[in-house]
This record gives sequence, structure tokens and C-alpha cells, in this order.
Amino acid sequence: MKNILRSIFSPILNIFEKGDDNYVYKPLNRTILIVVGVLFAVLASAVTWLSPKEELGFLIPLVVFGGASVVCLIVGLLGNDKAVAKIWGGK
Repeated sequence: MKNILRSIFSPILNIFEKGDDNYVYKPLNRTILIVVGVLFAVLASAVTWLSPKEELGFLIPLVVFGGASVVCLIVGLLGNDKAVAKIWGGK
């Protein structure tokens, strides 16, 4: 199942997994990345739920926080160690 999901989300994962750079990976970084992704998802949901629906101004924070959430969760759950280290900037 993980390989199928990795192939579906390969355009996002390839951005973070390409290159031959050295990296420093700590298992705690993956856990923190997943937690940050969940927090961004909660924030995007709260913005959507609390904002008035007749105005479209809530779409900007929804796209920003929702996009950050999706990227964090995809890399945190499906990415390899290099992708996680690259998000954190570890070299």
C-alpha cells in the first residue's frame, strides 16, 4: 500500500528526495513533522469552520495551511529519511 501511495505522490516526494547531498536524519524529526502537519490541518479546518462563508477571504489561509499540512503529512508518512532531513534543512 505504501508503494502505491508513494507512486501517487511522487511529484511531491521527488522534490525532497532528489540529489546526492549528505544529510543528517534524526527519528524525532519525522515525528515532529507529522505533528506539525496535523496542527496545520487543524488550523485549516478551524479557519474554514469559523469564517463566514459568504466572503471568500478564508480561502487564502485555507490553501496555505492546507497545502502545508498536505506536504508535511506526505513527506512525514511516505517520504524517506533524506526527504525528512531536507525539509528540516539538515546537512
